[in-house]
Amino acid sequence: MPYPPPPHVPSGPRRRSLLASVAGGALLAGCSDGTGNTEEGTSGSPSVVERARARAARDSRGIVERYDAVLAAYPALVERVGPLRTEAVRHAEAFGETVATSSPTASPASPSPSVTVPATEKDALAQLAAAERALADRRAKALLDVPGELARLLASVAAAGAAHAYLLMEGSR
Repeated sequence: MPYPPPPHVPSGPRRRSLLASVAGGALLAGCSDGTGNTEEGTSGSPSVVERARARAARDSRGIVERYDAVLAAYPALVERVGPLRTEAVRHAEAFGETVATSSPTASPASPSPSVTVPATEKDALAQLAAAERALADRRAKALLDVPGELARLLASVAAAGAAHAYLLMEGSR
């Protein structure tokens, strides 16, 4: 006798599929061709690696600015968004970027003019989640063009960004 379908199918990725994709990305990034090529090898000249690292650092700084703008507009979100901002700062630092690690409750001294915050908390969280998701996708594509440790770092940060997007949207359902 066949099992009946579940009464309600949740929209979006399920926890298992999210964890499986993160684990798969980590495994792919951890694989090597066994030739012992370093970041200075033929597949990734230092200039390619340096440009990719600088772009990743700039992107991380940009996402921190988005978190700061949302927290400045909606201080009540500090418990929910503050830890994710802290992780984004760590990502920027991992790529060599220096970001102010002020408390998430403090409003930025000069908010970025390019960051606009929607009129409602729910829309602000959705916009932040979309930015995290887009950045994670760009990083997942970029890791194919860089060798070794930078590829692993990009994969790890991309997976974390995808998890941030999921967490930002999970509470608004």
